[in-house]
Amino acid sequence: MDDYLMDNEGSVETWTELMLVYSAAMKQIEAKIEILNEEFQQVHSYNPIEHVKSRLKSTESIVKKLKKQGREVSLGNMVEYVNDIAGVRVICSFTSDIYRIADIISKQRDIKVISVKDYLVKPKPSGYKSYHMIVSIPVYLTDRVVETKVEIQIRTVAMDFWASLEHKMNYKFEGNAPQSLKDELIMCAEIVSLLDERMLSLNEEVQNYSKE
Repeated sequence: MDDYLMDNEGSVETWTELMLVYSAAMKQIEAKIEILNEEFQQVHSYNPIEHVKSRLKSTESIVKKLKKQGREVSLGNMVEYVNDIAGVRVICSFTSDIYRIADIISKQRDIKVISVKDYLVKPKPSGYKSYHMIVSIPVYLTDRVVETKVEIQIRTVAMDFWASLEHKMNYKFEGNAPQSLKDELIMCAEIVSLLDERMLSLNEEVQNYSKE
C-alpha cells in the first residue's frame, strides 16, 4: 500500500499507522466490554456476554469495498468511507441482553455513536439479524489524538451460528447461492428467531422462580 499523506491534524499518514490506530481502537473497545462483563458477574451475579470476537479487515477487503463504492483507493477514503475496518462482535445469551449491552456502550463517555442499524427490528431479506453500531473512540498517539471508527455487532449465540453459515454459503457460491438454499436459510432464520424468543421466555421464568 502506497503511503498517503493527509494534512489534517489528528489524521493518519501511512498504511502502517492506519492499521495501528484501528488495532488500538479495537483493543480499547474489547477492554471496555471485558470490564463491563466482569462488573456484571461480580455486582449483578449475571453474565450477559458469552464471548467476544474481533478482527481487522484485510487490505484486499478494504480495497474491494472502496472499488465497489466507485471510490479511489486512498487512506483518506478508507478512513471516511469504510466503517468496519476494525470490528468487534459481542455474542450474548438472550435478545434482551443485546439492547442492554448496546445502551451501556453508548453511555461510555469517550465513545461516540455514529450510526446504528437494528437488524433485529428489520432483518435483512436473507433473514440476517444482528444489532450494528458504528462508534468512534479516541486513540492517543505520541503527538496527537485520532478519532477512530469501530463497528460493533451484538447478537445472540443462535444468531451468530446462523450468520456463520450464511457467510460460508456466500463465500462458497460467491454471493450467488441456489434459490433453494436461500429459501432454506430463511426458514432457519425463522427457527432461530423462535428459539431466541422461547429461550428468553424460559430464562425469565427461571428468574421468577429464583425470586420466589
